[in-house]
Amino acid sequence: MCSRCGTVADGRPPTWTCSVENGTRHYFCDNCSRENLRAIEGRLDSTWW
Repeated sequence: MCSRCGTVADGRPPTWTCSVENGTRHYFCDNCSRENLRAIEGRLDSTWW
């Protein structure tokens, strides 16, 4: 499940972005990853974006 929008992955393995924040893994769907690419590359926590 996407940590940002709640989208659930379909049957095949997703190509989602994984981020580790405070020791916890967060997965973001392709759409959320594209919308927040600069924040992800800047290593900003998802709470910021």
